[in-house]
Amino acid sequence: MAEAELEQTEAGLVPTSSGWFVLNARDARWFEKPGQGHSLPLTGDDEYEAETFFPMLGMAIRVVGPGEPSGTYHWETEQEDFLVLSGEALLIVEGQERRLKQWDFVHCPPETRHAFVGAGDGSCVILAASSRQFQKEGPWGFYCADEAAARYNASSPEDTQDGELAYARFPPEQPTRYRQGLLSD
Repeated sequence: MAEAELEQTEAGLVPTSSGWFVLNARDARWFEKPGQGHSLPLTGDDEYEAETFFPMLGMAIRVVGPGEPSGTYHWETEQEDFLVLSGEALLIVEGQERRLKQWDFVHCPPETRHAFVGAGDGSCVILAASSRQFQKEGPWGFYCADEAAARYNASSPEDTQDGELAYARFPPEQPTRYRQGLLSD
């Protein structure tokens, strides 16, 4: 297997070919998501990157401040798993709230409705991983309206597959370089 090519963009390094590679998170392309913290999509940001270079596994790092949702309450057709690397979060799962702390692992079988919100005094860093086995052929999942999620600005205004509607309350994400201090040393 050949080594993948990495391209330096204004926002950081991005793989541009298939193959193995080593990439430090601080050197990679991040996204600032106003009202939702920062995201590092380790295995592709869009459909082209995901399907071309990472067709089997999705993985991302999310960094959210206290009170910031990491995304909109949703379910997916694939299993998703999460590990709190640092800080604290509130998990909203199936309409219930659960406090999370460093090293808590969350497993969501397919169709488990969920969202995360930063909690505690500082940033929360979450590692997210999911399969991509069936997403290419069918619907990836659904954004959901939920009373518990709505209390934390993490609910979609209605049940929908339209990401623009589900995220309309937030400004668009912007590619950005790693911001010092997002990840602990």
